[in-house]
Amino acid sequence: MTALLIIIVLVLVAIAIWQMTKIFELSQVKSEKSEVANDQDNKLNGYLMFGFLVFIYLLTIFSFWKWGDKVLGTPASAHGSEYDNLMFISFALIFFVQIITQALLHYFAFKYRGEKGKKALFYADNDKLEFIWTIIPVITLAGLILYGLYTWTNLMDIDEEEGDPIIIELYAQQFNWKARYAGEDNVLGGANVRLIEIDKNNVLGVDESDPYAKDDIISQTELHLPVGRKVIFKMRSQDVLHSAYMPHFRAQMNCVPGMITQFSFTPTITTQEMRADKGIQDKVQNINKLRADRRANGEDVDSWEFDYVLLCNKICGSSHYNMQMKIVVEEEEEFNAWLEAQQTFGEQMAAAQ
Repeated sequence: MTALLIIIVLVLVAIAIWQMTKIFELSQVKSEKSEVANDQDNKLNGYLMFGFLVFIYLLTIFSFWKWGDKVLGTPASAHGSEYDNLMFISFALIFFVQIITQALLHYFAFKYRGEKGKKALFYADNDKLEFIWTIIPVITLAGLILYGLYTWTNLMDIDEEEGDPIIIELYAQQFNWKARYAGEDNVLGGANVRLIEIDKNNVLGVDESDPYAKDDIISQTELHLPVGRKVIFKMRSQDVLHSAYMPHFRAQMNCVPGMITQFSFTPTITTQEMRADKGIQDKVQNINKLRADRRANGEDVDSWEFDYVLLCNKICGSSHYNMQMKIVVEEEEEFNAWLEAQQTFGEQMAAAQ
């Protein structure tokens, strides 16, 4: 709230200064009344274009220096490095083109500024130039698109017959997540929002008559995953469009009401191993320093420990910011022990009778 008030005050001050400047200009006696820009005006605007060019370059350099360490860091999935490479190549190309085009744009704005007696040279057409500025973007974009499609095809590995994958349903609703494991048969039972019965604790609308549903396991607090084993996520939404976003695994997929979307990845780093990562430790230390400062000012803020997290990456309502679920990546033995300790859907329904 304080930040918003500061921004409003700064905007109002800027408007006031601008209005005072206009009043000052109107109060001056000018020898030239024309509203048409003269050579001096054009020259000034040309220099201002150069000044703005320097400003955006300095702002870019400052942003990299100030916030360059805020990136996610080590990817925690098998496809993460490939995803990061695609992102790096795309950004490198964008920045390379941006540096050249912005420099040319602002230079030409100065070099070809309006001057008395100077007339613009008009080309009806220039086949050579048109070919150059058409074919270069076509080749560049075609390369990026083909590389992106190749990467996307590799990431979208949802073959249930290969790699002995674990099948997990991610169920989204305003404003929380639930996970449903396929159980021993590794087949999810049927489900429909019309079958939801809150009184019987059937919060996902699982079909009680489906034999595949009996051994399904529903977790409403944490999502546990075994390291080194492929996981296929099948995603549903109860109400509005959500987006299952697991940033450290470089995974995201929309959850659409009325349909099932799918995504898969293989976790490669356990939660404990990621907590030992130097980059993560630096972030934890920095965040806890900020929280300690807030505690010193009387705020009730706990220290933070790193955990993987499932977020919603769509603005789905008033509590969207708080729609998240803790993810625990552990050794397969620990995962199996946790899974065996959970109550199955059949046992939950029997207890509700």
